[in-house]
Amino acid sequence: MRKRRVLIFCVLLIIISIATTGFLKQKYKSILEDNSIGDIIENLPIKKVVVPDESSKEDKNNNGIPDPIDIVNEARKEVERETVYKDAYYTGGYPPEGEGVCTDVIWRGFNAINVSIKELLDKDIRENLKEYRRVNSKPDPNIDFRRVLNQDIFFRRYCDSLTTQLNIDDVNNLKEWQPGDIVVFVEGYEHIAIVSDKRDSDGIPYVIHNSTPKASEAKLSWFNNPIYAHYRWKY
Repeated sequence: MRKRRVLIFCVLLIIISIATTGFLKQKYKSILEDNSIGDIIENLPIKKVVVPDESSKEDKNNNGIPDPIDIVNEARKEVERETVYKDAYYTGGYPPEGEGVCTDVIWRGFNAINVSIKELLDKDIRENLKEYRRVNSKPDPNIDFRRVLNQDIFFRRYCDSLTTQLNIDDVNNLKEWQPGDIVVFVEGYEHIAIVSDKRDSDGIPYVIHNSTPKASEAKLSWFNNPIYAHYRWKY
């Protein structure tokens, strides 16, 4: 008798599990079909933290899209085309489409607002060689603009320097991180990324970057290395 009750209970449990699974699949069918696991989580009915959009609305290329969003959209193409991480030296400086490193996300993003990071950085190195210690007094236009420390010095000289603290429970702090901002990491390894226009339900921003094996969009709080610098282009 006891075995029979256990069997009946197990059968009922299986039926309930199947029914529940079917209900959830039907309820979230469109989400499951069109999104990644991260997007599914973001679409769940959870109260979201609203962080004010204080990014620049400047539109110097007159395409109807604010310049910071142009940068983000162009950088995101690296993720969409799954640009592989490949550290190499190229005659002429520019790597071919589909491959590159973290610094390539930056200059490719800025191309969208007609700003040539290579031209500006090469010029600044020529005119202010002592400022660029990484160059070691031997400028090389084929690679200088693709080095993290050189980009860091350039942005420090010509951009607004902002907070390097990320306080996940402080909206006033979170709004300091706006789309198109530049984030630099030095301790542990040299790395650089662009702040995305995407945030999680807690208001934490994502960044677009390229690290082995390929370009991706990752939550800023996932990085274990301390943030070395945070810059905003003067639009």
